[in-house]
Amino acid sequence: MKLRRFYKIGAVLLSHGLDELIPKRFRPWYFRWARKCVFWLPNKHAPDTHGRRLRLALESLGPVFIKFGQMLSTRRDLFSHNIANELSILQDKVPPFESLDAKVLIERALEINDISELFEDFELIPLASASVAQVHSATLKPTGKKVVIKVLRPNIRQTIEADVDLLLSIAGLVQRWIPKGKRLRPVEVVQEYKRTILDELDLLREAANGIQIKRNFEGSEALYVPEFYSDYCRKNVIVMERIYGIPVSDIDALIAQGTNLKLLAERGVEVFFTQVFRDSFFHADMHPGNIFVSKESPENPQYIGIDYGIVGTLNKQDKRYLAENFIAFFNRDYRKVAELHVDSGWVPANTNIDDFEMGIRTVCEPIFQKPLEEISFANVLLQLFNTARRFDMEVQPQLVLLQKTLLYVEGLGRQLYPQLDLWETAKPFLEAWMKEQIGPKAMFNSIKENLPFWSEKLPEMPDLLFDSLRQIRALPNQLSRQHQEEINQQQRLQRSRVAGHLAVVLSIASLSVYILEREFLYGAVLTIGALVAWVISFRQLR
Repeated sequence: MKLRRFYKIGAVLLSHGLDELIPKRFRPWYFRWARKCVFWLPNKHAPDTHGRRLRLALESLGPVFIKFGQMLSTRRDLFSHNIANELSILQDKVPPFESLDAKVLIERALEINDISELFEDFELIPLASASVAQVHSATLKPTGKKVVIKVLRPNIRQTIEADVDLLLSIAGLVQRWIPKGKRLRPVEVVQEYKRTILDELDLLREAANGIQIKRNFEGSEALYVPEFYSDYCRKNVIVMERIYGIPVSDIDALIAQGTNLKLLAERGVEVFFTQVFRDSFFHADMHPGNIFVSKESPENPQYIGIDYGIVGTLNKQDKRYLAENFIAFFNRDYRKVAELHVDSGWVPANTNIDDFEMGIRTVCEPIFQKPLEEISFANVLLQLFNTARRFDMEVQPQLVLLQKTLLYVEGLGRQLYPQLDLWETAKPFLEAWMKEQIGPKAMFNSIKENLPFWSEKLPEMPDLLFDSLRQIRALPNQLSRQHQEEINQQQRLQRSRVAGHLAVVLSIASLSVYILEREFLYGAVLTIGALVAWVISFRQLR
């Protein structure tokens, strides 16, 4: 099954002529010979541009590859305009599945005979279609409100599981055979990806995620989250408020309505860091197809976020290390960055701090005090990979979603306001957050939070203190008994070992007597002696 899928992937890539995207210096004569003689599949899309070929190939390969294309579409600094524009189609214009099938799936999920029982003006033509689902507009009869109905593609789970299992097999080969492959932890990364993408197939989870983020940003001027109608949400269907906004990638429309793009870009950074560090619950699929800008008050722009199927969380330790890393990075304290990486275990404990500091400085110093448009992200990324490899820095699977989201945010910033200074925008927010975590206010909040628990346990303190003192008093005797038991155990093991050796010798001797056909009595005595020795050995072990 995996071999068949692997062959299909190769056939699709070759039939779309994507081998031509490989630079010529990486295509020696034997590569071209093998392409013509062994991999005989012709390029069926020769008239198309490279961007269109890539987009069509990813569409035909399914949701896992479409999501990869969505991520790449935000990086216009890495690809030509043709490729970036074609990949942006994957954000919400993937070919839809049959609308009548969608209607049947909605009726079954909501347990109604006909969709007109709950909805008016149901549009058979999808409003948008993405990698795992498509949405149809309608009016909810009980409330009269305009809504969208999101429905999963049929049989999508089997396709995703097959592709992810294939990725797991490839990751296992990489981890086993590629030099330093274990440092990259590809198996753990793919397993983390599998968990997140399968979670996306549960639309009840998406509704819960959206409700949570809506509560977190209640009253916010930076982000609006549509309302979810939980009474009509199921595992494969959700109903939510229809929003009317401008796609964040439509820069011309945003400029036409007079949007404050600088403030919009800054608020994008604010929303990201607020979700990560204040809430520890962040939208991890922030490609442009899921982000809109409200048409109201363009001088005070507000984001509208949709599609909360993939969210990320961070534990307190990772969140603290990340915040301290960011602040040290913004302050150009590269030694602090190096020490934090060692303390967190992200690099080996025996790492030379001075060398690591210099490696980080070499990568980071040239990009400071530069707007996004002047930073070569591809060059920075390459240098970071080289530094990570040099110092055996391990990939952290729990941070992969965060890193992907940061790529989205930085890509959006480039499109909206290329003059944005990402560092200066984020630094005040992080410094304020850190003060709340480690200052007097944080101590007061911690005491306030734990006071009910402490007051509940306070009457038990005398008994707990007495029990602790009694255990401390009895501790020497317990240690003495434990020590004596260890001595007895060692003695039993020694006796077992001696008896075992004796049993082996007697067994060999008795076997020799029988083979040599010597005195029967001697053989019997030796056999009995060997059995007794074996019994003693096993009893001592037990």
